[in-house]
Amino acid sequence: MPAVKSLEELKRVREEALAKKQLKATPGNVQVIVAMGTCGIAAGARDTMKSILSFIETEHLSGISVTQTGCMGMCEQEPIVQVIVGDQAKVVYGKVNAEVAAQIMKQHVQNGTPVKVYVLPL
Repeated sequence: MPAVKSLEELKRVREEALAKKQLKATPGNVQVIVAMGTCGIAAGARDTMKSILSFIETEHLSGISVTQTGCMGMCEQEPIVQVIVGDQAKVVYGKVNAEVAAQIMKQHVQNGTPVKVYVLPL
Protein backbone atom coordinates (compact mmCIF):
# COMPACT_ATOMS: atom_id res chain seq x y z
CA MET A 1 0.00 0.00 0.00
CA PRO A 2 1.44 3.37 -0.96
CA ALA A 3 2.16 5.93 1.72
CA VAL A 4 -0.70 8.24 2.70
CA LYS A 5 0.33 11.79 1.82
CA SER A 6 -2.41 13.91 3.33
CA LEU A 7 -5.02 13.96 6.06
CA GLU A 8 -7.78 13.94 3.44
CA GLU A 9 -6.35 10.81 1.84
CA LEU A 10 -6.11 9.12 5.26
CA LYS A 11 -9.77 9.96 5.92
CA ARG A 12 -10.77 8.56 2.52
CA VAL A 13 -8.86 5.31 3.14
CA ARG A 14 -10.46 5.03 6.60
CA GLU A 15 -13.97 5.58 5.20
CA GLU A 16 -13.40 2.92 2.52
CA ALA A 17 -12.21 0.43 5.15
CA LEU A 18 -15.22 1.15 7.36
CA ALA A 19 -17.58 0.76 4.41
CA LYS A 20 -16.06 -2.63 3.57
CA LYS A 21 -16.33 -3.71 7.20
CA GLN A 22 -19.97 -2.63 7.33
CA LEU A 23 -20.74 -4.48 4.09
CA LYS A 24 -19.32 -7.68 5.57
CA ALA A 25 -21.46 -7.31 8.71
CA THR A 26 -24.71 -6.56 6.90
CA PRO A 27 -27.27 -9.29 7.69
CA GLY A 28 -28.19 -11.23 4.57
CA ASN A 29 -24.97 -10.36 2.81
CA VAL A 30 -23.09 -13.56 2.00
CA GLN A 31 -19.42 -14.09 1.25
CA VAL A 32 -18.24 -17.32 -0.38
CA ILE A 33 -14.46 -17.69 -0.50
CA VAL A 34 -12.79 -20.49 -2.47
CA ALA A 35 -9.18 -21.43 -1.71
CA MET A 36 -7.38 -21.40 -5.06
CA GLY A 37 -3.79 -22.09 -4.07
CA THR A 38 -1.75 -24.60 -6.06
CA CYS A 39 -2.94 -27.55 -3.98
CA GLY A 40 -6.56 -26.36 -4.17
CA ILE A 41 -6.45 -26.05 -7.95
CA ALA A 42 -4.83 -29.49 -8.20
CA ALA A 43 -7.64 -30.91 -6.03
CA GLY A 44 -10.37 -29.43 -8.25
CA ALA A 45 -11.06 -25.93 -6.88
CA ARG A 46 -11.77 -24.60 -10.39
CA ASP A 47 -14.72 -26.97 -10.76
CA THR A 48 -15.88 -26.00 -7.26
CA MET A 49 -15.77 -22.30 -8.20
CA LYS A 50 -17.62 -22.95 -11.48
CA SER A 51 -20.32 -24.87 -9.60
CA ILE A 52 -20.82 -22.02 -7.11
CA LEU A 53 -21.02 -19.37 -9.85
CA SER A 54 -23.35 -21.55 -11.91
CA PHE A 55 -25.66 -22.09 -8.91
CA ILE A 56 -25.87 -18.34 -8.28
CA GLU A 57 -26.68 -17.68 -11.93
CA THR A 58 -29.21 -20.51 -12.25
CA GLU A 59 -31.04 -19.56 -9.04
CA HIS A 60 -30.85 -15.80 -9.83
CA LEU A 61 -29.34 -15.07 -6.40
CA SER A 62 -28.08 -11.65 -5.35
CA GLY A 63 -26.18 -10.29 -2.36
CA ILE A 64 -23.51 -12.97 -2.65
CA SER A 65 -19.85 -12.07 -3.00
CA VAL A 66 -17.72 -14.88 -4.44
CA THR A 67 -13.97 -14.43 -4.14
CA GLN A 68 -10.88 -16.55 -4.23
CA THR A 69 -7.92 -16.71 -1.90
CA GLY A 70 -4.61 -18.52 -1.78
CA CYS A 71 -3.66 -21.50 0.33
CA MET A 72 -5.53 -21.80 3.64
CA GLY A 73 -2.93 -24.15 5.14
CA MET A 74 -5.05 -27.30 5.17
CA CYS A 75 -3.89 -28.89 1.95
CA GLU A 76 -5.26 -32.35 2.77
CA GLN A 77 -8.80 -30.85 2.94
CA GLU A 78 -8.72 -29.10 -0.45
CA PRO A 79 -10.81 -27.83 -2.16
CA ILE A 80 -11.78 -25.56 0.75
CA VAL A 81 -14.72 -23.15 0.75
CA GLN A 82 -15.45 -20.60 3.45
CA VAL A 83 -18.97 -19.19 3.87
CA ILE A 84 -19.78 -16.07 5.89
CA VAL A 85 -23.42 -15.04 6.23
CA GLY A 86 -23.83 -11.49 7.54
CA ASP A 87 -22.27 -11.11 10.96
CA GLN A 88 -22.42 -14.85 11.79
CA ALA A 89 -19.27 -16.87 12.42
CA LYS A 90 -17.50 -18.16 9.33
CA VAL A 91 -17.99 -21.78 8.34
CA VAL A 92 -15.12 -23.57 6.59
CA TYR A 93 -15.86 -26.61 4.43
CA GLY A 94 -13.35 -29.19 3.24
CA LYS A 95 -13.23 -31.60 0.30
CA VAL A 96 -15.75 -29.51 -1.62
CA ASN A 97 -16.22 -30.89 -5.11
CA ALA A 98 -18.76 -29.46 -7.57
CA GLU A 99 -21.68 -31.50 -6.17
CA VAL A 100 -20.87 -30.59 -2.56
CA ALA A 101 -20.54 -26.93 -3.56
CA ALA A 102 -24.08 -26.97 -4.98
CA GLN A 103 -25.33 -28.64 -1.79
CA ILE A 104 -23.62 -25.97 0.37
CA MET A 105 -25.09 -23.19 -1.76
CA LYS A 106 -28.60 -24.61 -1.48
CA GLN A 107 -28.59 -25.71 2.16
CA HIS A 108 -26.34 -23.09 3.78
CA VAL A 109 -26.43 -19.99 1.58
CA GLN A 110 -30.10 -20.22 0.58
CA ASN A 111 -31.60 -21.89 3.66
CA GLY A 112 -29.18 -20.91 6.44
CA THR A 113 -28.27 -24.41 7.63
CA PRO A 114 -24.60 -25.43 7.44
CA VAL A 115 -23.83 -28.80 5.83
CA LYS A 116 -22.26 -30.34 8.96
CA VAL A 117 -20.74 -33.36 7.19
CA TYR A 118 -18.21 -31.15 5.38
CA VAL A 119 -17.54 -28.53 8.09
CA LEU A 120 -13.91 -28.40 9.23
CA PRO A 121 -13.15 -27.88 12.92
CA LEU A 122 -11.16 -24.68 13.42
